[in-house]
Amino acid sequence: MKIFVKAKPNASRESVEITDAPTGRAGDKLYIVSVREPPANGLANLAIVKVLAEHFKTPRSNVRILKGHTSKQKIIEINI
Repeated sequence: MKIFVKAKPNASRESVEITDAPTGRAGDKLYIVSVREPPANGLANLAIVKVLAEHFKTPRSNVRILKGHTSKQKIIEINI
């Protein structure tokens, strides 16, 4: 499954919020993922993978960033 993610690094707490994605397609969801780590040296990306793996109850190896490694807007693939 592919999901749209908006990253929020340097947050005070880790969380996952789900809203409707602005893609215009019915059923698309936007996951707003807040993490404490800064966006330097890929730390925030690692934290996002960890938080999403916990949210979907799957191993971290099943969560992969497809697009947006250096952007706040990401497309992430999750194998459940």
